[in-house]
Amino acid sequence: MDQEFEDIDSEDRWQKLYLEIRNQSHECSFKVAKHPENRNRNRYRDVSPFDHSRVKLENVENDYINASLVEMEEAQRSYILTQGPLRNTCGHFWLMIWEQETKAIIMLNRVIEKGSSQEKCAQYWPTSEEREMAFRDTRFLVTLSSEDAKSYYTTRVLELQNINTGEKREIYHFHYTTWPDFGVPESPASFLNFLFKVRESRALGADHGPAVVHCSAGIGRSGTFSLVDTCLVLMDKRKDPSSVDIKSILLDMRKYRMGLIQTPDQLRFSYMAALEGAKYIMGDSSVQNRWRELSREDQEPSSESRPSTQPQAKCPTERHNGSQRAGQPEEGGGDYRQDGKVPAQPPCKEQELDGSTTHKRRREDSISKSGTTKTPQSKPRTNESEKKRKRAKTSDS
Repeated sequence: MDQEFEDIDSEDRWQKLYLEIRNQSHECSFKVAKHPENRNRNRYRDVSPFDHSRVKLENVENDYINASLVEMEEAQRSYILTQGPLRNTCGHFWLMIWEQETKAIIMLNRVIEKGSSQEKCAQYWPTSEEREMAFRDTRFLVTLSSEDAKSYYTTRVLELQNINTGEKREIYHFHYTTWPDFGVPESPASFLNFLFKVRESRALGADHGPAVVHCSAGIGRSGTFSLVDTCLVLMDKRKDPSSVDIKSILLDMRKYRMGLIQTPDQLRFSYMAALEGAKYIMGDSSVQNRWRELSREDQEPSSESRPSTQPQAKCPTERHNGSQRAGQPEEGGGDYRQDGKVPAQPPCKEQELDGSTTHKRRREDSISKSGTTKTPQSKPRTNESEKKRKRAKTSDS
């Protein structure tokens, strides 16, 4: 795998590899997402869950939520990848957490992203000032039990109570607060330090329901997190990192949710993180302490790193959700297929997807290509990519 990375990097082939993955990805039907009654439950017009893998809500009139169950059989990992809840879908989100018996939520975006005035996710959990939030449409009460803010991530313990039955459950909330929109973390070390913090909770294991992973659209940052975690699990199971084909695993994951990994930069970072994580898998336990030191997690969080609690982003808790969009703009710039038609073939088939995504998505690809360099370190590249990303005025994660 090291040699593969070096070859791709030295020849600057990340854009080419990314396009190969896009073209080889499965295109599956997503008819339910396009039903008129579900329009206001989708954050972006061009990101929809496939019909065959969408999570279905139970005991409600409308079972739709923009969330996909990604099942990696050999790794024995299951993830629910979902969009950042809208203000009118927060109750649905907590209903899904309850019904799927989820133990952990991994949040990889901020409510309001740096350099953007647009809301990327509703405030679906209580702040330290509020302590609790009630969702009357689905009958859940969420209470903040504890909160620990590090320099670039925050861990919370939430209590989720079913108001109808009185039953309570403890939910972990792992919030990465400095992962830039359409970008990559500062370094593989900081990302892996966060990932192993999540792993230490055992919430990703088969003893619990699927972990819920989300960013804004639930495909870019969420895809990166799930891909690296799955690769590291397989390395450990096989005891041979070189046997893990990252491209093949990503293509497998894309059968369950469209567009996972949104840029060549995110693809390159996934390789870097998997290679660095392989050192721990192969027995070098000292790297975990090194990741912690390099991540500087114990520094005081900057104002930008602290989780945003903008008032306009809070979920409504006094009325039934799902009745209106609550002022949330529907971003995206077009359907996943530009002709707006839902694929008729059931349920999946191999198809070229090049050109099938919206203009906004293609523009991001070109931005990322121009930001890709040949250096093995990600931090300088991230800074350059961030400059270009700001000029692009894009809107998703």
